[in-house]
Amino acid sequence: MIITFIGGGNMAKALISGMLRKGFAADSIRVVDISDENRRQIMQEYNIKTFTDLAPAIEGSDIVILAVKPQQLHEVASQLAPSLKEQLVISIAAGIRSNDLSRWLGGFSLVVRVMPNTPAMVMHGVSGMYALPSVSAEQKQKAEGILQAVGSTLWVEDEHHMDTITAISGSGPAYVFYFIEALEEAAIQLGLDAKQARQLSLETFFGASLLASKSDEDIATLRARVTSKGGTTERALHTMEAATVKRHIIEAIQSAAERSRELGDELGKK
Repeated sequence: MIITFIGGGNMAKALISGMLRKGFAADSIRVVDISDENRRQIMQEYNIKTFTDLAPAIEGSDIVILAVKPQQLHEVASQLAPSLKEQLVISIAAGIRSNDLSRWLGGFSLVVRVMPNTPAMVMHGVSGMYALPSVSAEQKQKAEGILQAVGSTLWVEDEHHMDTITAISGSGPAYVFYFIEALEEAAIQLGLDAKQARQLSLETFFGASLLASKSDEDIATLRARVTSKGGTTERALHTMEAATVKRHIIEAIQSAAERSRELGDELGKK
């Protein structure tokens, strides 16, 4: 199975690194990129073949992964369309709906849309996936196998849910970093140095997430276990509740999902 990446940016590199660790052969992976420097780095780091032009890279490929910026995808798809035969096309370009991409590809419908997230760069990503109806179960399994090289995957039957996935997991790392920033700032204001604040904040967030992932109990129960009556945690949570922090977080995520829908409309007008 030959897999060709169009675009060799950070997410493409994360996928390639994960695939090689999972046992994909280096000679089964190709990359098309217009940057001489990027191609040189990819060849040196991964020992895979790179191209400047689409047509020779697509020849003989079974899967094509579109890893370019959303604003570039219309042009790339137009160039790609004449070279497509029966390849599966996987798009990791945020916001571009499958039907719009299919239209740009001249009606080609073997399309899987994926929303990965940046923890894929450390093999702990999560990718939401949607396939057009003409994609077979075997092709979906192949697409899943590629994305599982850098983390977990989940499929949705309704593409509208991809906007929710974008708002939760696609944008989610930024929310986590924002909260960690707040923990660090509070620690420093209370007298710790920056190194101590970073260690406590990162390790606390990592440990709590790991504990939750390994527990059968729901998150509310785990939170309650840390919250003693009249204690420090209860005081902090009461302060957050008084400030309606949870409601504001939910509203922020809803606004992100709304923006995802808007971007889909804007980008799909081409």
